[in-house]
Amino acid sequence: MKSIPLWVAVPVTVAIAMPFGLWLGAWSLPLWLAFIVWAEYFALGAKPTVLRVVIPSFLSGVVSAAIALIFSLLVGIALGDAMLVASGDLAFIIGLPVALLPIIYVMQFLPFAQDTGTLPFFNGLSMGLATYFIGIYTNFGGLSLATDSVWLPLITSVPAVLGGLLGAFLGWFNVAIMTPFKRPAAQSAETVAKA
Repeated sequence: MKSIPLWVAVPVTVAIAMPFGLWLGAWSLPLWLAFIVWAEYFALGAKPTVLRVVIPSFLSGVVSAAIALIFSLLVGIALGDAMLVASGDLAFIIGLPVALLPIIYVMQFLPFAQDTGTLPFFNGLSMGLATYFIGIYTNFGGLSLATDSVWLPLITSVPAVLGGLLGAFLGWFNVAIMTPFKRPAAQSAETVAKA
């Protein structure tokens, strides 16, 4: 059977993704994030084996972002009301770089974050930061903490993780529906004609 061309497969994949961002109410996922991970799947080779790199690297990046954000919020507590221009800015200007130093150093020891794993790791890191700073995921799925809680990055990282997993699935699905279906080798043309 012939394969579905890319120009058909992409819209079908987008249609499959839409309910995850539109129908789940408080649990709706950030589709922009899922689409970025989907593109990453293609950028790294568009083969199922890529998922063995993308998923652990991306998830490690999201976890790293949560750790760096928690550290920054603790720095904010230590600094009190100190700020440069906006409330909390000094905490993040100091806290994020200091927290990221050891996180990025440790990355070299994670086998899945080597070579092609670098892109999904940094993507997970940036998406973990994005879902925090965008501010709309602070009450994700009804999970809630006070907006000044140092543990808030744990909640805002949930949509980053779920959106990343959705994106990995979308990448796999997009390629899967473009792959020609093969008849079992043992089936002859005569057997198929009788069916």
